[in-house]
Amino acid sequence: MIKQEQKNIFATFSYLAKKRENIADLTQEALLRVAKNIKSLKNPKNFKSWLNQIVTNLFYDELRKAARKPDIVSMDDEMDDDTKFTLKSILTDKKCKPPEKCISAELEEIIKEQIRNLPDQFRIAIVLRELQGLSYEEIAQATNVNVGTVKSRISRARIKLQNELRTYI
Repeated sequence: MIKQEQKNIFATFSYLAKKRENIADLTQEALLRVAKNIKSLKNPKNFKSWLNQIVTNLFYDELRKAARKPDIVSMDDEMDDDTKFTLKSILTDKKCKPPEKCISAELEEIIKEQIRNLPDQFRIAIVLRELQGLSYEEIAQATNVNVGTVKSRISRARIKLQNELRTYI
């Protein structure tokens, strides 16, 4: 069960977190909080909502931390003035991928990027609804807003995503 939840948490953070290097750390922190606080869960039927509350709180904590820190630029992303290539573009990928898999992976990355570009309140609402399958009521409880606000945020997020992804889908 932990492996499955770990995958779900990781997938959720992969859509929420703007920086890839934070996804594994956030997932680990969520699993640690689950382990530490599992005894406080009174009704096992509420586990998914309880877990998503932890994920949501971690995400908001991360947003607050990010607002206080300046962005860091990786040295690996620097361009070489002579070749006009980045180090990452010079290194070859040894794995052979069929074109369909490449297109699918590329489209998935484009969708993730567009979700990451949504305003924070839209992003958390759409991820909890579409990826985690939470009800509007559960999302309202997790984000501490009313159900009407959740519905509005999800609707606006869907419209923004449709507009941004129109050329790809």
